[in-house]
Amino acid sequence: QVQLVESGGGLVQPGGSLRLSCAVSGRPFSLVIMGWYRQGPGKQRELVARITSSGGANYADSVKGRFTISRDNAKNTVYLQMNSLKPEDTAVYYCNSFPSWDYWGQGTQVTVSS
Repeated sequence: QVQLVESGGGLVQPGGSLRLSCAVSGRPFSLVIMGWYRQGPGKQRELVARITSSGGANYADSVKGRFTISRDNAKNTVYLQMNSLKPEDTAVYYCNSFPSWDYWGQGTQVTVSS
């Protein structure tokens, strides 16, 4: 059974930075496209960024130039570096494969507020 454990969220002021981590187990991580998703208050879950097994990345327009996705296949871990955070980035952030597996982790809360 796949396990997804997200961490690194918190409360940050606008313009600040956070680095999220997601440890994956139970699936062949290194061969899978991985993504970071988020669900803001009253919104549907959306894909924020994705990364191929070899490191090619794509981003949603709303985060392009501010967020960077990366992965360490040896550690079965995917990261999301978030810079220049805005209040509209406030959401619960999840990692999953792309397309997503049926199971979702608990996510990590990111709150951007002064």
